[in-house]
Amino acid sequence: MAKKSEAREIIRVVCTEDGKNYYTTTKNKRNTTERLEVMKYNPRLRKHTLHREKK
Repeated sequence: MAKKSEAREIIRVVCTEDGKNYYTTTKNKRNTTERLEVMKYNPRLRKHTLHREKK
């Protein structure tokens, strides 16, 4: 869990197609205030899909 004084926080990016596959990563909440969107591999669908940050 991120401390209040730290700029980076742990986030979860969830697949937009099936909603079950997710990755965890960190982001700097001071520099990047909008939600993160990345293309990641989904092993269930066997293809790259869009993953969005979920709180």
